[in-house]
Amino acid sequence: MPSFWQRLLKKQPDASALRTNQANHLKVPQHLAIIMDGNGRWAKQRHRPRIAGHQEGMETVKRVTKMADAVGVQVLTLYAFSTENWTRPKDEVSFLMKLPERFFNTFVPELVAKNIRVSTIGDVSQLPETTQAAVAAAKEKTAGNTGMILNFALNYGGRHDIVTASQSLAAAVARGELAAEAITEELFAQQLTTGYLGSLADPDLVIRTSGEERLSNFLPYQAAYAEFYFTKVLWPDFGQADFDLALTTYTKRDRRFGGVKS
Repeated sequence: MPSFWQRLLKKQPDASALRTNQANHLKVPQHLAIIMDGNGRWAKQRHRPRIAGHQEGMETVKRVTKMADAVGVQVLTLYAFSTENWTRPKDEVSFLMKLPERFFNTFVPELVAKNIRVSTIGDVSQLPETTQAAVAAAKEKTAGNTGMILNFALNYGGRHDIVTASQSLAAAVARGELAAEAITEELFAQQLTTGYLGSLADPDLVIRTSGEERLSNFLPYQAAYAEFYFTKVLWPDFGQADFDLALTTYTKRDRRFGGVKS
């Protein structure tokens, strides 16, 4: 027969259930997108190399993924590496290219346990082969998961995404497979790299850390009606309280999508 303490412990809800219950009064975005900014400044403040900030930022990705999953976010898109980031110092870019392998090797088992599926947007084919292999392995191992989608923007640029989609549709028109007047916003959105997300392609909330207040070529088409939340907190320091404050602020927003509520 179970002891008193065993019976008591069995009745205790797990941490994720507690977080979900606490978040019931919040309006949770179905698609949350984050521009993870401030790794370099975090390291500089501590007189450490920039790569130390990226390493710490990777740990924040793990924490925030669990937070988002716990409250019921359906898609979490993280701006991991932009098409413009190639201009950074070679040593820093080299380190960033190795991060996916380190990240997935340690985190995929938890993602599988939590039923989270890994996905990407951007031109992954331009990344080093070892990086591509790490990403492909993570996708394969989580392909059967049906919970939250953890979507990494890797070698992603919003303008390039729009241009590529336009070229694809223009080629279809040139081949006579599509009438120009048949191109709608919905059809165009399907050609973007986020098209596979369907109705969840457009983020409801975009968070940017570190105090900067711009999109930096991140989901410019998809974020047309997103809510924006800017915080001065550097990405490696972004924790539970900061996450809760972002959702609390989002809950207070009145989203009208250009209309007027009666």
